[in-house]
Amino acid sequence: MWFKRFFKKRSTRIGIYGPPNAGKTTLANRIIKDWSGEAMGSTSEIPHETRRAKRREGVTITSNGSAVTFDIVDTPGLATKIDFHDFMSFGLEEEEAKRRAKEATEGVIDAIKWLEDLDGILLVMDSTDDPFTQVNVTVIGNMEARRLPLLIVANKIDLPDSAPARIHSAFPQHPMVPISALENTNIDKLYNAMADHFGG
Repeated sequence: MWFKRFFKKRSTRIGIYGPPNAGKTTLANRIIKDWSGEAMGSTSEIPHETRRAKRREGVTITSNGSAVTFDIVDTPGLATKIDFHDFMSFGLEEEEAKRRAKEATEGVIDAIKWLEDLDGILLVMDSTDDPFTQVNVTVIGNMEARRLPLLIVANKIDLPDSAPARIHSAFPQHPMVPISALENTNIDKLYNAMADHFGG
């Protein structure tokens, strides 16, 4: 039909999810810089630096001779408990700590709302941590219930106590790519996996 010729399919919308400080924004920055030359957001050792979802539209990744266009959504860190005392341990004053805790809680709600409008998920896990956390299990269960394509990113493999095999053993039903977003290790493998998993 004539209108199909002029209808442009929207980009595949991919959300970057995971617990605080797993490296979500570092990964988002890596993807955006590699394919558009710009950064997406700031990072910090203080948890919940990203407290609002940020979207970058029209990021085209070329992999295996084909191009796939994504809208990349960097989401706030998911947590089951947010306590302002945790922020104070990083040297923040009580008032600032309480404000951050409130914004971080709102950020979790924001991240969950975004699930309604996504085509797939990059779930970033810190490969130095135990993968069997309440956050990881809950997030994966939620994605599976929504039938959202899920690609696990085992980040921080540059650290000596990294053990991405633990993540694969914990969630063998989903593909996993071990990377270091900070050191740019295996990023091409991730791009290939993104194109294969989400580009269909």
